[in-house]
Amino acid sequence: MTGAITTLFGIGHLRPAPGTWASLAAIPLAYGLHLLGGFWLLLTATLAVTALGWWATGVETRGAEDHDPSEIVIDEVAGQWVALWPVSFGAMFAEVDMLRLWPGLIAAFVVFRLFDILKPGPVGWADRMQGPTGVMLDDLVAGWMAALVVAVLAAVAHLALI
Repeated sequence: MTGAITTLFGIGHLRPAPGTWASLAAIPLAYGLHLLGGFWLLLTATLAVTALGWWATGVETRGAEDHDPSEIVIDEVAGQWVALWPVSFGAMFAEVDMLRLWPGLIAAFVVFRLFDILKPGPVGWADRMQGPTGVMLDDLVAGWMAALVVAVLAAVAHLALI
């Protein structure tokens, strides 16, 4: 069960770039959650997946030499969902379909992947932590940083239209 959770039911075994595959898979999952319950369901699901991922990653990596194997991708799902929060919130606030904010979806994906791969500043700091904390936290920090970029880009785009 923990293996299915950490690999997002096998997506973590896709090659190359399993983290990118998982981030891509996270987008339609987030959209489905948004359709079912708006931003608040996506927020709740992100918190639940984070807690579940933290636990499952701890179980899967206990005693392992590699504390962050590439097939563990539940952290990418949690981080990608955080990066999508401004898009979901904006769609809910504007009462439009989340897909109408497609530039935000693309920006959230691209910026999250860049932060996750390059590990600038606080993302790298979190990545250096041991155990499931390091596995999960670097992607959550990358998600928060990406969410900030998406929110700023949305504000700039909005101002440009005024």
